[in-house]
Amino acid sequence: MKRLLAVGGLLAVLAAAVATSTPGGRTSGAAATAPVPRPAVSEFQQLGTSETPPTEAQCFAANPPAGRRCFTPQSIRAAYNVGPLYARGFDGRGQTIAIVDSYGSDTMAADLKVFDDAFGLPHLCGEPGVACTPGMAKFSELSLQGSPETKPQGGSGTGLEDKTGWAIEVALDVEWAHAIAPGANILLVHTPTAETLGVQGFPQMMMAEDYVVKHGLAQVISQSLASAEDAFGSPQSLLNLRYAFEDAKDAGVTVLGSSGDSGTANVTKQALVGNGTGGPTGGLIPTPSVVWPASDPLVTGVGGTNLCSDPLNTSSRVLDAADPPTTCRGQGEIEIGWIGSGGGFSHVFGRPSFQDALPAGSTAIPADARGVPDVAYDASARTGVLVYVTLPPAGLGGLPCPGGPCSTGWYVVGGTSAGSPQWAGLIAIADQLNGGGLGWINPALYEIGADPARYAADFFDVTTGNNTQPGTGIPGYPATTGWDPVTGLGTPNAAVFLPDLVAAVNGH
Repeated sequence: MKRLLAVGGLLAVLAAAVATSTPGGRTSGAAATAPVPRPAVSEFQQLGTSETPPTEAQCFAANPPAGRRCFTPQSIRAAYNVGPLYARGFDGRGQTIAIVDSYGSDTMAADLKVFDDAFGLPHLCGEPGVACTPGMAKFSELSLQGSPETKPQGGSGTGLEDKTGWAIEVALDVEWAHAIAPGANILLVHTPTAETLGVQGFPQMMMAEDYVVKHGLAQVISQSLASAEDAFGSPQSLLNLRYAFEDAKDAGVTVLGSSGDSGTANVTKQALVGNGTGGPTGGLIPTPSVVWPASDPLVTGVGGTNLCSDPLNTSSRVLDAADPPTTCRGQGEIEIGWIGSGGGFSHVFGRPSFQDALPAGSTAIPADARGVPDVAYDASARTGVLVYVTLPPAGLGGLPCPGGPCSTGWYVVGGTSAGSPQWAGLIAIADQLNGGGLGWINPALYEIGADPARYAADFFDVTTGNNTQPGTGIPGYPATTGWDPVTGLGTPNAAVFLPDLVAAVNGH
């Protein structure tokens, strides 16, 4: 399966058909293998090699003439109104977020310390040189199936087993879950295998997630990984993997998943054997498709937007009138549906009962198909988040790094896999408000959505943009009022939404 490339197009499922696939299912801007242009090649870019984050001027200048904006933890918090919750002492403390990724990263703890120093975030027990105190939140790792050193793969194989292939994704997931829920524990769960559908990858990940659930190790699970439903050998082979989600529902654990970075255009299965370049062996699925796990009714699917808020404003959500990238210019909207946002209608799951009632003006969801995604968050690399990583993939995907392969330093990152860990951070805060895990939140989300007053207060409704991938011939969908197959119900007005979500889960 291809995974959301944390750094740039994280869930680059179409990317394999657009550009050479690189370790971990990520996309490279190298020789294209099919004439399918998509924004995956601009999903991340290195901006500096020091431990000092780049300025907004440096960020904008790195992508001429279109421009680029870089969001810090403080500016993202302002855009989604998280600050009032921190002021009341709600920061996720006492809760644990499990981040599931292939391979992990040998330098993750050290990279997290640099990230925290740069933005003045609380350090976690487990960061190097940090003294642990009673009650202090902790960063830890769980590797149930072995923990090989995260180093490049030699030889001339597919590159799918390159142990550095997920490094930026791992850094994105850990750093930004912590940025939103600075008081929560972070448990990095990694498996020593590449994601390649049912051949390997998914089975190990689901076993690891089920272990986390059954041993009560986390209240929230974030998955920045996915594959098109149609890429599995059969619907049953997909259904055989969802036992971890069923157990999570029974145990009161919330599971989140990124909806993909290819709009409605995805590719079929990638084999473990190849031509030595890591190129895809599957083709483009000829009809609109969605990805699993986000399509699973037991998972909350997170789509993507362009966040056109001013990244220099760290106190409120205001339109960027100073220097917006081209994707935001002339729109007059603070958020726009991102062209790469995975979304549409499931070919495996029928419409769940929680999607029977939608906000007024919503795109209709047919009775025989689950609608994807459920919610959304900033995902465009044009309005991306800053990530620090010491162990990057060499020259992996995205925009080319100045002077050669990517190296240690700061990156601006986009993709729906930026949204899943940040939503996990929000849910950890809600769990703290609740005094324990909220569990399966999808029915509560749509209960709020069906109430006009609650919906208007809790969500930022994203009504412009679409997820049609140019040049593919695969039709996408427009963002509309209410629910739509690009941004779901919308993005969260956190200070209002999270207390209301707790109320809805508890029947109020």
